[in-house]
Amino acid sequence: MMRSPVLGLLLCAFSLTGCPRDKAAESLTLAEATQALDESTIESQGQAVASEAVEMSTSFTLGQAAQAAASEVSNFITSQLACASVALAGNTVTVTYSANGSCSYHGHAITGTSEITISKNELSDVVVNHHWLALSNGLVQIDGTATVTWSQANLSRHVHHDIVIERLRDQKTVDSSGDRTQTALNGEIATGIAVTGSRSWTSTSGTWDLTIDNVQMRWVDPVPEAGSYTLLTPKSRTLTLAFNRADVDTITVTLSGEKRSFSFDVTSTGEATAR
Repeated sequence: MMRSPVLGLLLCAFSLTGCPRDKAAESLTLAEATQALDESTIESQGQAVASEAVEMSTSFTLGQAAQAAASEVSNFITSQLACASVALAGNTVTVTYSANGSCSYHGHAITGTSEITISKNELSDVVVNHHWLALSNGLVQIDGTATVTWSQANLSRHVHHDIVIERLRDQKTVDSSGDRTQTALNGEIATGIAVTGSRSWTSTSGTWDLTIDNVQMRWVDPVPEAGSYTLLTPKSRTLTLAFNRADVDTITVTLSGEKRSFSFDVTSTGEATAR
């Protein structure tokens, strides 16, 4: 005999052990909020390293031959970072940071290798491929690739990435991929970027999916200073992370879930303290 949905619900209601609870309907706990913040902070720090490398490789004239554009990128990086070894081969620039002394960019130390290939440089279609090997800002390290596209008519950058991010202080890693659009923060790319799009990553805790709603991020910060994320956790809980700057060294992140929210202060090193 087929059991009716109503009878099934009644059996669940009176069962002491048998029916699973709706996890999403339970109140968000401090432990869950702390874990979500930790995961998203590592991932954001890795994205900041990747975005700085992307930003450094966009100083060339659109519409010229790819090899000429690569030569411009090589000359620009050499002029900015005498501490780096810069090699040009055809339309590919290979940068080894800190090869000639300590490198610093946007207030962060830089080590590792970045390979930049100008695949296409037309006014209507620019394609730059990146390959990173142990690229680090002293807090996290990234390995992997990204493809960046834009045009003369649309100067916002479309970035598709696939990278592994490692936090150096405890060797925690996340495997991240994503598709997003970047623009200069308040028109000043030297300050930071504004981002929309999506990212996802896998860590020992499972898979996390992130929707980015116009976050604004300075190069010197570990997390955005404005905007919000919508985060789907491995336990199918949907959280909102809202970002607000508290002072020059601190950003307040508020995580909101079903029935409850928590706020944390995140410092420039990525350390978080519950409020």
